[in-house]
Amino acid sequence: MRKAFSIAGINLRRVFRDRVSLFFMLVFPFAIILTIGAVFGASFTPVLGVVSEGSGPLGADLLSRLESADGIRVRTFDDRDALTTAVERGQVEAGLVIPPGYDQQIHAGDTVQLPYIRRPAGAGQEGQLVVAAVVDQQAVVLRAARFASTEGVGTFDQALAQAEAIAPDVPMVTVRTTVAGGSEVSAFGYGAAQELILFVFVISLAASGMLIESRRIGVSRRMLASPTSARTVILGETLGRFGIALFQGFLIMAVTLALFRVDWGDPVAAGSIVVLFALTGTGAAMLMGSVLNNAQQAGSFGVFFGLVLAALGGCMVPLEVFPPLMVKIAHMTPQAWAIDAFGKVLGKAAGVGQILPELGVLALYAAVLLGLATVLFRRKLTA
Repeated sequence: MRKAFSIAGINLRRVFRDRVSLFFMLVFPFAIILTIGAVFGASFTPVLGVVSEGSGPLGADLLSRLESADGIRVRTFDDRDALTTAVERGQVEAGLVIPPGYDQQIHAGDTVQLPYIRRPAGAGQEGQLVVAAVVDQQAVVLRAARFASTEGVGTFDQALAQAEAIAPDVPMVTVRTTVAGGSEVSAFGYGAAQELILFVFVISLAASGMLIESRRIGVSRRMLASPTSARTVILGETLGRFGIALFQGFLIMAVTLALFRVDWGDPVAAGSIVVLFALTGTGAAMLMGSVLNNAQQAGSFGVFFGLVLAALGGCMVPLEVFPPLMVKIAHMTPQAWAIDAFGKVLGKAAGVGQILPELGVLALYAAVLLGLATVLFRRKLTA
């Protein structure tokens, strides 16, 4: 075992001396995680431009309701042309025009059109839902006042004042949203889990080139010429690949926890996923290093193969958006099972017991790949 650990240590030192490997292990993953979190994880409130000049007291009331509404920020404009230009240039996501004479038209019992301006794409559509809800709130009070005035309660203004006074006491429907299955997980959390799986596997496959290079320059044969068995050499090379994969996985977990406050859930469950997936990546790297004979070929093919499996397994696009057939195909990869496991640990605060099926599949992948790689690598060493 001492010799095996020595071989593993040499492999780790070779990785840390390679500047390209260090960049892909220490810089690139966190740049991607930061980008994903900045784009999808940060809260965003669309800006609504409003023109209300000359709309009267009821127009001012509608503007006040919009300003106090959740989900939008309001910016006022002097005229419709300035508002339209701001929407076209992307300075605001959408615009609402409260026409001049809005107050008088309401008093006259007319139906008032409120032009809503937005671009075909963007957050304007979501903002329209908020605006419609606010307009409906005011419309409820106005309809009540109009009904009361027609029933002889008083003038429209008197009925409106009475309706506004009793409106807070009218029972309202309260909507509460709950994330199905557990607590909400930020985009930083999902993005970090996806990138952890992606980079652990890609870095493992890329490191298979060192195994080929050791065979090519005769290092492996010289070790066999010494009092070192083939089993010890294989174990040492395997531990070296496993150490690289494990370092990459736990480094991403530690940095995202410290810098981005990613909650990885139960540490035992999350750690079990990383360990078993690192073993899977180790088995794939050993298998590739045993089959291929060119280090450059292994590096290129390893990155390509790792990215393809990552895309298919849900590391780039969430599995939830896959059609049913593609979800079944995705679960032919270990990446999909690891993502399922992380989804339970991060989103549902699951423990080891709740992710045993996923851990079992990952362990099966690791056992098959490591077993096959051991047989092939032994043949290469003793040939």
